[in-house]
Amino acid sequence: MRLPRRTFQGAFHHAMNRGYEGRVLFRDDGDRIFFVDILKKIQKLTRLRILAWCLMDTHYHMVLQDNNGKMSAFFKQLNGQYAGYFRQRYGGRGYVFQDRFKSMLIQDDAYLMLTIGYVLNNPVRARLVKDFAECKWSSGSAYFSQNESEIVDAGFVEELFGNVDEFNGFVRRMPVDELPTVRTELGIIIGGGDVLPDLERKADRRQRGGDQNREMRRHDDGFHDPVAKVVQEFERMHDMRITDLDLSTHAHKRLRAELLLLLKEQGGLTYREIAQMDMFGDLSINSLGTLYKRSRMRMKS
Repeated sequence: MRLPRRTFQGAFHHAMNRGYEGRVLFRDDGDRIFFVDILKKIQKLTRLRILAWCLMDTHYHMVLQDNNGKMSAFFKQLNGQYAGYFRQRYGGRGYVFQDRFKSMLIQDDAYLMLTIGYVLNNPVRARLVKDFAECKWSSGSAYFSQNESEIVDAGFVEELFGNVDEFNGFVRRMPVDELPTVRTELGIIIGGGDVLPDLERKADRRQRGGDQNREMRRHDDGFHDPVAKVVQEFERMHDMRITDLDLSTHAHKRLRAELLLLLKEQGGLTYREIAQMDMFGDLSINSLGTLYKRSRMRMKS
């Protein structure tokens, strides 16, 4: 009897699936193109948050958040559609995949970063490419890019790492070839030490709808104020219109930094979304991350 998946709404997972009995899943670029195309479509349909992915010859890896409870449905559609394509192209009626999919819960942000780096480095470890960002069949080039990804939530990952140098340095200096795991009552978990209390608290908070962590407070989850309201309150607080900000002055640059903080924390906007606003148009995504951190530190001091 199959056991139910160990997950909860908002949980992060490392998921993978491989070809039946280790057989090749992706025989050529035509197979890879088809898989990526259906991955885009099913992600758009289910709105599951994918943070990283890569395709190898015999298997695939993903890092994702079960942000809406649709993880099992997502993989059922993804694997089912690809299996149908594979049988039609190569013949046969047997299994294409070894299993429905395998997944492991991720303990916290530190292990989430480690897992993302691990997945992106798979092609490097297999000596398919010299650098993770060169891989065509992964999300390695999707972050801190001007081109918006159709699959991964690049903004989420960018905020997790802070800036492009931290991200690139972390992934390229990956300290492990295997992810650290702990066997628990919730199954095998990517983490260390006593992970159960932390995960149980997270699961309990999500069930009660009271979690205040970043992953459940993004604007697309309905926990933030409308941007117009955030801007109106900022203008009322400072008795000025945001269009009157004079960015040639130090004082108004600090006000812009304060607005950035509000837009992220109260409005839930990503750096990519903020960069589309006129007053932030001269700043790169990397610069916005640095400015946000400085503003937050200033507010705390």
